[in-house]
Amino acid sequence: MIDAPFGELAVGHRRVSRGRTITETDVVNFCMLTGNWLELHSNVEFAKSTLYGQRLVQGGLVFVVVNALLGFDPELIEAFYGVDRLRFVKPTFIGDTLYARTEVLRLADRGERHGVATLLLEGINQRREVVLRCEFSLLVRKERLAVAPPVPLEQA
Repeated sequence: MIDAPFGELAVGHRRVSRGRTITETDVVNFCMLTGNWLELHSNVEFAKSTLYGQRLVQGGLVFVVVNALLGFDPELIEAFYGVDRLRFVKPTFIGDTLYARTEVLRLADRGERHGVATLLLEGINQRREVVLRCEFSLLVRKERLAVAPPVPLEQA
């Protein structure tokens, strides 16, 4: 949710993203992609006997979905710079809808063309509970990348 070049960002700027519901398909695909078939994520009967009485969404999947909700603008974001203090504060369940909430914590110059913006990133569910919290840093351009418009079909 960086919507301006580095020099136009301000500490304290806050945003909330659109929502995204975590589905059964998301969890199964993540199990397949990562090999994380822990029964807490993949076995309904096993999960009934655990602390929460149901399957949990993998923390890695929650993190990936929440940070993707930031909506990276390729004309502004050069690269993902790092993550610190990542914590899963509450569980996420299949069917939960997640939102990303951000606040700019720090801005650090990184040469002539870039700066690092460090955000407080929180994953919030539909019950307004914080499920994830971390400091999320991005390498941000000081000027928008000038992208040439595509060639019209009649000129191709």
